[in-house]
Order: sequence, then structure tokens, then C-alpha cells
Amino acid sequence: MNNYEQLDAWIDSHFDEQVKFLQELVRVPTDTPPGNNAPHAERTADLLQDMGIVAEKHAVPDSEVKDAGLQSITNLLVRRQYGPGKTVLLNAHGDVVPPGEGWTKNPYGGEIENDNIYGRATAVSKCDFSTYTFALRALEAVAKPKAGTLELLFTYDEEFGGGVGPGWMLKHNLIKPDLMIAAGFSYQVITAHNGCLQMEVTVHGKMAHAAIPDSGVDALQAAVKILNALYAQNTLYKQVTSKVEGITHPYLNVGTIEGGTNTNVIPGRVTFKLDRRLIPEENPAEVEATLRKVISDTAAELPGISVDVKRILLANSMRPLPGNTPLVEAIQKHGGAVFGEAIPALGTPLYTDVRLFSEAGIPGVIYGAGPRTVLESHAKRADERLNLEDLRRATKVIARSLADLLV
Repeated sequence: MNNYEQLDAWIDSHFDEQVKFLQELVRVPTDTPPGNNAPHAERTADLLQDMGIVAEKHAVPDSEVKDAGLQSITNLLVRRQYGPGKTVLLNAHGDVVPPGEGWTKNPYGGEIENDNIYGRATAVSKCDFSTYTFALRALEAVAKPKAGTLELLFTYDEEFGGGVGPGWMLKHNLIKPDLMIAAGFSYQVITAHNGCLQMEVTVHGKMAHAAIPDSGVDALQAAVKILNALYAQNTLYKQVTSKVEGITHPYLNVGTIEGGTNTNVIPGRVTFKLDRRLIPEENPAEVEATLRKVISDTAAELPGISVDVKRILLANSMRPLPGNTPLVEAIQKHGGAVFGEAIPALGTPLYTDVRLFSEAGIPGVIYGAGPRTVLESHAKRADERLNLEDLRRATKVIARSLADLLV
């Protein structure tokens, strides 16, 4: 039996323990917003300690957390130094969007049915807390590396951009990896991803009694015209095609809208938030300037209307760095062996905090436990789930790849 087969066997023999670990992680909510996520970090650190793994706790100051729109953040870092050589970092995030409606399972239950585990973050991405932890354990039990350093970084603000997660750790020089892998799905290795621009638009009119509408200026009607102008941009975006396989075209979505005071009152203020996905070829500054112009030009045609536009988030696209070749080759090699099919290197329309590493010049890829597509995982929808066989196989791929990289 070679080292790879021994790694596989160790993971198989400890898989029940791995699944229980994931269940415990799912059972501590990390809804973001509101983003009170330090309790999950404490629970994770305790569970790691029970396995003999010490995690450094890096609590972000309250003022910085609140400036990011969150309530509490503690980043966890496991650092295992084996000898001279490269540092490989594995990063997964524990924060999730709130469950929403339509669940048939407890979103924090970690229930198992038909070889799937259900719950918020089972697929994105508490699963990879589990994947990476048990890959580390298998590596140390079997391969016993004597070169390089392996780091596990568990963070809690990916939904809000990563600034007080990986960004904060990089800023304070707490991590300086040579290569990194971030949480993802198992049937492809991701080398590039879209960017994301989020903006808040507030439309101001003049509130009035609905019985005398001419005495007011309807902010909602104005907002509808601005929204129509923004949605019309999607027709133009479909004419733009990215050269990165796996990424199609830009897209604009309006996710929330609120305003007005009562049914019988002309709305004096309406606020909506938009999400604009940027393909890697786009210039974020130009995209933002264009959107602001569409909004201001439309508002200028509406007497009595003014608008405020605020940027909420700008997440740059991830572009592949040449140094990621060892990561891509290792994952493709072992993914092909474990899954019995070729693992393509692609881009994804999602955005992640991996871009923060690439912006710092650190080559990285996205790979972890999950199905072929976001749709199959039910990520950000009701009944999010992960097939347990995908979890098992992804853990094997990561463990095998680390055995190749830490030499």
C-alpha cells in the first residue's frame, strides 16, 4: 500500500468522526448579518483541541468589526511547522447568509438523510473546516511530513468581503503563505472568479397624503424608473463574454428594496441595494462610474427627485497567478484518481475572499467538498446539503495533494 492509499484508508477509518465534527459546526449558527460569529470560533477551537490541534485565536477589535457591519469576529489559525520549505495555507469561512424560508430540515440540525448532510453551511463552507482538518490529521498520521508548514485559517466574514477575515490577517502579517487553497467544490479546481460591486441607492422625494398626491413627489415611482434603467443594463451585459472558461457575462441584481411609511402616504424615500458582478476583464472603477451615471441621469429627468449613492462593497475579480501551477497539478492529479474523472481548471461566477490573497501576490486556487454546481448544493437556498461521499473524496484529494506539496 503506497502513501496515497494509506491516506485514503486513514480518512475512511475516521470518516464517522469527521461527519460528527461537521455536524457540531453546523449546529452553531453564524448568520451574517448580523455576524455574531465569535461563539462559533470558540466552539471550533474547543473541538480542534479535543483532537489535539491548537488553534490561535485572533479576535478582531470591536470597532473594526462594527465598521465592517458585523458584531463579533475571531479568526482561527492552526499552524503546523514540519521543517524548512514552503507554507501552504488552507482557508475556509464559517459565516453564512441567514436560512430564509422553505426549509424542510432544521437549518442548524446537521441531519443526515440518503447520504446527504443538511443544514446551512454544509456545502458553503463549514464543510471545508472538516475537509481541511481531517486532511491535516491524515497527513500527520500517515505521511509524517518533515518539510514545509501547513496552516488552517478559519474566518467569518466572507459574506461581507473578507476585510476583517483574511484581509485583516494579511494586513497584520499574521499569515504569509507561499501557496493557498480556499473552500470550494470538488469537481473542478477554480483559478479565477468574478468580482462584485454592491451599492446602496437612496431615492428622495417628498412625503404627502395619498388623498392629495400632487402635494408630494413619489420616491417609489422614481425608484421604479431608476430600477428599469439599471435592469436595462443586463441586456447590454449579455453582449459581453469573458474569455475565462466557466464565466459568462456581467450581471446586475437588485436584492433588497425598502421605503415608505404607510399605505395612505406618498413615499418620500426609497432605498434599494444592487449587486453588480464583474467579469475578470472589467475595470471596477469604470463599472462603478457607469452605474452612477445611469442613476444620476435618470434621476435628473424626474422633477423634485434627488439620489444618494453609496458603495457598500467592492470585491475585485480573482485572476490566476503563474505560481498556482503546483496547486492545480496536484489537485487535478489526485482528483482524477479519487473521483475517476478529469478535474478541469475553470473560472467561477461567484466571488470569494481568495482575491485578497491573489492581490497580495500569493498564488491560490479554490477547491473543497461540494457537488458540481452551486445549484446542486442549494447554497443560499432552503435545504442546503452536501453529499457525504463528496466530503470523503475531497478530503482524500486535499490530503494527497498536501503530501505532494509539503516536500
